[in-house]
Amino acid sequence: MAVDLARLNAPVSATVPNEVPVVRVSELWKEFPAARSLGDLLRNAGRRPSPVVADVSLDVCAGEFVGLLGPNGAGKTTLLKILATLITPDRGTVTIGGHDVVTAAPSVRQIIAPVLANERSLYWRLSARENLELFAALMRLPLSDVSRRIDEALDAVGLSDAGRKMVGQFSAGMMQRLLVARALLGSPRVLLLDEPTRSLDPAAARAFRAFLREELGTRRGCAVLVATHRSEEAFELCDRVVVLNRGRVVAAGPARELGEALTGVRYSVHTLEPNHDALEEMVASGKARRVAATSEGAGRWWRVEIEIEGGDATARVVLATLITAGMPIARFERVVSPLGELIDRAIARSGLP
Repeated sequence: MAVDLARLNAPVSATVPNEVPVVRVSELWKEFPAARSLGDLLRNAGRRPSPVVADVSLDVCAGEFVGLLGPNGAGKTTLLKILATLITPDRGTVTIGGHDVVTAAPSVRQIIAPVLANERSLYWRLSARENLELFAALMRLPLSDVSRRIDEALDAVGLSDAGRKMVGQFSAGMMQRLLVARALLGSPRVLLLDEPTRSLDPAAARAFRAFLREELGTRRGCAVLVATHRSEEAFELCDRVVVLNRGRVVAAGPARELGEALTGVRYSVHTLEPNHDALEEMVASGKARRVAATSEGAGRWWRVEIEIEGGDATARVVLATLITAGMPIARFERVVSPLGELIDRAIARSGLP
């Protein structure tokens, strides 16, 4: 399948062309010294350290979720820390709500909130309300507003009935919601989420993603950046994704469109005959590409995953051909390519070192 590399490697613009982005990142660059000891200094003498973030540009609008994808060491966390004013960039510009993260850091901190997937940043021997009271004091919120804001934050995340409960008795999902409540205390316009469902089981993670989308995106209109390794977050939660590798943007766009451009449109065929002649003929002629075949055990059923160019229209023709040829098919359904494969192909096809 042909891939528009120029489009995939273009600066990451917001999806709403006439709206002024809340987050604007332009040609951002950051590198750290390679030397941590005298030995490192001698070994790396004369060598320029590799950048952790290199010429990254992206925009995020109000109410938009943008996912940051990439292997470990790709630069996702460093980028989030720069946005949160925890690290100063070497060059390039970042503005949050019109405020520069370097020259106007205090103003940026008033409208941005990082939400780390780390329940240890909560005080387990305090109640949920006491945790929020403590952080409201650290945020120097007006005393007259504290009680109201805590009530609103707990209500927003569905923890109104658990406000007096000790945090050490919370489930992982409740702790995640409390972390979001803590972030909402300051009425932020921008949230930075780092692996928000990492410690949650699938059902809890699904419910938490729905909550984030409804509360942060729809109700509050926050601009949200999400660093994630989970397919569900990339494909279900995010409006767009940005794939990073060695600090550079190697691909960007809506997750499903990007997946189809890089890995093709995939379908799974549930059949008793994974090597049926009609399917083998299609693979040989290039009309379909076999990705994988997995035995499903009971009843000798197999799940054959194939890649078809041309989308659903071509898939209908392929399915009709297989059925006419007598291939026993129980189900034929579209599937999402694994997130890891999307990232690998984006990196391989970017042309960047």
